[in-house]
Amino acid sequence: MPDKFLPETYQEHPRHYVAVDCVIFGYDKGELKLLLYPRSFEPSKGDWSLPGGFIQENESSDQAAERILKKTTGLDNIFMEQVAAFTNPDREKAARVISLAYYALVQLDRYDESLLKEYGAAWYSLFEMPKLIFDHSEMVEQALSKLQVKAGAHLVGAALLPEMFTLTQLRHLYEAIFQRELDPGNFRKKILSLGILKRSNTKDTSESKKGAYLYTCLEKSSQEMAIGRIVKL
Repeated sequence: MPDKFLPETYQEHPRHYVAVDCVIFGYDKGELKLLLYPRSFEPSKGDWSLPGGFIQENESSDQAAERILKKTTGLDNIFMEQVAAFTNPDREKAARVISLAYYALVQLDRYDESLLKEYGAAWYSLFEMPKLIFDHSEMVEQALSKLQVKAGAHLVGAALLPEMFTLTQLRHLYEAIFQRELDPGNFRKKILSLGILKRSNTKDTSESKKGAYLYTCLEKSSQEMAIGRIVKL
């Protein structure tokens, strides 16, 4: 039905729904994990889905993603970036829905566990994901690819590791992101050459008697000044 409040040119074109879907990565015990939950409405009710929702009239896509991340994780100020727009006309059968996918990084020890029970959500290893609805598997693939590009040029450990960490812990995180082993000596040399870490006088002795020094990330502005790739792809 025509809307008398819209200009005539606008009325000549179809209207679409616009949604955001969030690929939420966490890291635990050497594995990169993904937060999924059972879809709460038709179509595909009960099937595994990425957290998502429709963009409201008074918000941007970034604001919608922040709202959904807050609702899903209980956290504010989460690192997130837009991945891509998914626009296939047949991606949902119920209506024409355009989805803007985002990826986010969450420390598992900060996540609100009560929300897992409330939404029936669960953390899955990337190697043990259930079948996802619509094109959500493609969203995960593209999000991981974008995370790898980001991690190759900038330090992402601050978003997924504790405030203080060893170089071994950081390397294991990068191995999980790139899904391959990295040479310990080369990684240590490269990461320290960037000048984006600060060594403390404290050692972690949980893995050896000698222990390993704990590091912290410098301010973001200092990280952005680092030139060169952390991991050679």
